[in-house]
Amino acid sequence: MTSILAGFLGGIGFSELIIILVIVLLLFGSTKIPQIMRGMGQGIGEFKKGLKEGNTEDPPKAEPPAEKK
Repeated sequence: MTSILAGFLGGIGFSELIIILVIVLLLFGSTKIPQIMRGMGQGIGEFKKGLKEGNTEDPPKAEPPAEKK
């Protein structure tokens, strides 16, 4: 598992992560980051809810054609 994670991160060390976090903090500010994370969490929640609803719904039933008089 750690080799997969290391391959995914491309060998980013602890010091590089700290530098990235500081840059993100400077760009977005300390008040904007919680709002961004909250929005991401809500989006993920809605996505999961949509997946559950999509799996449980029955396909629409076809109505019989109307009779002509």
